[in-house]
Amino acid sequence: MDGISDVAVGVKRGSDELSMYNSPNSGMSSSSDGASNGSDSKKLRVEEAPPSRVLHIRKLPNEASETEVIALGLPFGKVTNILTLKGKNQAFLEMGTEEAAITMINYYTTVTPHIRNIPIFIQYSNHKELKTDAGNQRTQAVLQAVSAVQSGGSPSSDVQEALAAASSPVLRIIIDNMFYPVTLDVLQQIFSKFGTVMKIITFTKNNQFQALLQFSDPVNAQQAKLALDGQNIYNSCCTLRIDFSKLVNLNVKYNNDKSRDYTRPELPAGDGQPSLDSTVVAAYSKDSNSLLGKIPGALSPLSAAAAAAAAAGRVALAGQTGSSGVLLVSNLNEEMVTPQSLFTLFGVYGDVQRVKILYNKKDSALIQMSDANQAQLAMSHLNGQKVYGKIIRVTLSKHQTVALPRDGLDDQGLTKDFANSPLHRFKKPGSKNFQNIFPPSATLHLSNIPQDVTEDDLRLLFSNAGGTVKAFKFFQDRKMSLIQMSTVEEAIQALIDLHNYNMGGNQHLRVSFSKSTI
Repeated sequence: MDGISDVAVGVKRGSDELSMYNSPNSGMSSSSDGASNGSDSKKLRVEEAPPSRVLHIRKLPNEASETEVIALGLPFGKVTNILTLKGKNQAFLEMGTEEAAITMINYYTTVTPHIRNIPIFIQYSNHKELKTDAGNQRTQAVLQAVSAVQSGGSPSSDVQEALAAASSPVLRIIIDNMFYPVTLDVLQQIFSKFGTVMKIITFTKNNQFQALLQFSDPVNAQQAKLALDGQNIYNSCCTLRIDFSKLVNLNVKYNNDKSRDYTRPELPAGDGQPSLDSTVVAAYSKDSNSLLGKIPGALSPLSAAAAAAAAAGRVALAGQTGSSGVLLVSNLNEEMVTPQSLFTLFGVYGDVQRVKILYNKKDSALIQMSDANQAQLAMSHLNGQKVYGKIIRVTLSKHQTVALPRDGLDDQGLTKDFANSPLHRFKKPGSKNFQNIFPPSATLHLSNIPQDVTEDDLRLLFSNAGGTVKAFKFFQDRKMSLIQMSTVEEAIQALIDLHNYNMGGNQHLRVSFSKSTI
């Protein structure tokens, strides 16, 4: 019961202070800070307060927690106090320094901050510091825990109790809206902010990228979940959904791009997977302070130009810089596969430049994408998918480029150069296609449908591709539709066969994977 009265007192004192601080000669009406009730009129934006280490946050969702508000400030420096005004959907956040507050405001001017997928507003407050009841123990406990973790220490025992540490050190992480690739190394960088990450296993389930991540201590798992659940890794996409796993220990057999045991760098890479060079392992185990500090567009202060570049998917991820855009695809069905079919499938995730089916090993191929970012994206979505009846493996190749056959040499059409193909989906910077990248799914999105083509025509066309059409839905203007096949494998097959299919009158059908179901 104590805790509740403390919170009430803290909020009451805080709201009294608002009227006290908003003196008429401050050049700002009281509505611009405390009493605006979340309104966002142009007038308020003009009368901005001078920089202060206290930030005023408005338009918070009703259920927003203190930890979610604190998490907004975490990447920019130490958070020293917080005051939430529940009834008004507002909060005040005090940063350790004015510089940290300025960096935070500058960043959130270019990238709209979200809590629980709701856009919120942040501006400088007229307050120069927050005076709240020190008796508000829960707030103090959360702040203390966060600052202990930030400074690399471990929280004191009373803080651990205040955080009611969960019994499992293992988190289950699901990533929503995965428009850009999220790799095991990206997860390690984000989560190591909160403690020692020991093991990570990544996998795809129900068409979603998921991971299990084990900390050395359950308290660290609790803090990471508090701070990161619902946060976006990149600007308005790749949202973290975090729960505790029922497992208390992960069993990792291989160190590769799917699983990693940081306590055992000597583990083998496993079946055809790129192994991790020991210097990289050492670098990662040392670098526990960067909350994605090196990854553009991700929970970190960065310039508007870098944010824009990251949003256009043009920036290679940290750990990928300097790596090639070439993929090695193995376990292909060599009776069926052609350079053209690989170009079409991998072209969903980037602009394929060259494809080479290996002469001496026709179940394997090298695919050169435009850049390492696209290669990573294709790998994260297509590795483990079933194509022509076989589960394919996709890994990063050591090759920097795919060589064309020497002049005059016939390699039976196994190598093809697509550099000048008119079918590249991502040629235009900022193209809408960047926002419509989804994992393979049984439902396909069709566009560029001629006016005279009927539902029956399309059902027949897609059944002939060797699958069963389960459902179909036209969009209002009939130029687009959704079509659902009975399996993801059938949908992959249909996309390979029918993307760019000539529907007559030189109108070519466009086929993509959809995030919707019918």
